[in-house]
Amino acid sequence: MHLIFIIYRLCCLLRCEIIKSIWSADVVAHVTQKDDVFITGTQSARVPSAELRWMMELQSVHTEMVEEGGGGGGGGGGGGGGGQKAGMKRRHEEEETSPNKKRVIDHSVKVASHYNSLQEVGLAARSRSRIFFMRNFNNWLKSVLIGEILEQVRGAGSRKVSVLDLGCGKGGDLLKWRRGGINHLVCADIAAVSVEQCESRYEDMKKKSHVNEKIFSAQFITADCTKEVLSEKLEEPELMFDICSCQFVYHYSFESELKADMMLRNACERLKPGGFFIGTTPDAFELVKRLETSETLSFGNEVFKVSFQSKGFYPLFGCQYHFSLEDVVNVPEFLVYFPLFEHMAKQYNMRLVLKQRFCEFFEEKVKKDHHRSLMMKMMAMEPFPSDDGGRQTTDSRGEYCHAKEQCSKAGVKLPLGTLSRSEWEAASIYLVFVFQKMS
Repeated sequence: MHLIFIIYRLCCLLRCEIIKSIWSADVVAHVTQKDDVFITGTQSARVPSAELRWMMELQSVHTEMVEEGGGGGGGGGGGGGGGQKAGMKRRHEEEETSPNKKRVIDHSVKVASHYNSLQEVGLAARSRSRIFFMRNFNNWLKSVLIGEILEQVRGAGSRKVSVLDLGCGKGGDLLKWRRGGINHLVCADIAAVSVEQCESRYEDMKKKSHVNEKIFSAQFITADCTKEVLSEKLEEPELMFDICSCQFVYHYSFESELKADMMLRNACERLKPGGFFIGTTPDAFELVKRLETSETLSFGNEVFKVSFQSKGFYPLFGCQYHFSLEDVVNVPEFLVYFPLFEHMAKQYNMRLVLKQRFCEFFEEKVKKDHHRSLMMKMMAMEPFPSDDGGRQTTDSRGEYCHAKEQCSKAGVKLPLGTLSRSEWEAASIYLVFVFQKMS
């Protein structure tokens, strides 16, 4: 099947969305943004953009750290100054004794309960899902990311590769690690039922493997990685990792500074020099942009919905929103302000080497033949028109207008490969990140 990937057009459409002002409810004229002045046709008001509001709060936090530490502390590499360490410790202690501690614990329980309650479904049921192709697309993206990082690890001379899967879920990436030929895997997750299912999948994979195939060894840990130190639970106390993978999980930790810092510690403290911390997480700026464009406190379509409690102010930690996706996810999540994420990672001697939105990552990687072949193999795009002349994933109006437009062009070979508009709008709220441990 010859696929013509037309997601590029959807990317352009999404990038061209105009950010509307949230500061004048009764002004509905065309809105543009220049620097930090929002012009609403008949009036303008100098107000902080979402990014600037976050930056001001970040500066406030930094100032507080320095003042608490008694000076401007320098610190090279990823160490940070003494003031920062003191400030972090003091706020951690305050958070531990805060009346909000119960609320923090409750959210962890909600996440664990949600994922524990999800029923295991077979391949047939998954293939009937409204988001079947979107899930395959996300899996393809993770496969490409994992494969390229494994190449870099081996290119640096590592023969035996150890991996930490932080937030492993039911083991959706086990096959990726198997194909990557790693030697040891540690899987950790807050949901006990998910960890049990992950271990069961691993044992089943070993039983069905070829007699001459060497499957990686593995350890499975049930733990809240935002509150517990994973290194204390390792069967091999001195184990160091080449890669830590954290897929669609890290944003749960940004409920508080304490949780976000513990998650980072677990991700980074046992990485070898040159090792990688990789992951996927919602793009906070994309979420805020869509929220401020919306006339209500929510946005979405027929496959996903994001709801906030308020607009206009976005705290660095604990900026909660509720995310629902088909019948897969229905839990509270938290915005990850990426400049702060990067700043915190430096304290663990990590440097950012890649940050791309899903659409940007796709546009770059799909140009390579082997990535395109993998995309076809993984059914990461929906054929349009349908292969057998049957129905598309959805009959909703406008979901394939981009594909129809492409089909009308002369010389186009059919079928095309695409995602429905709703699936792409959902997938494009995410970004890919890669950090590397400094020597």
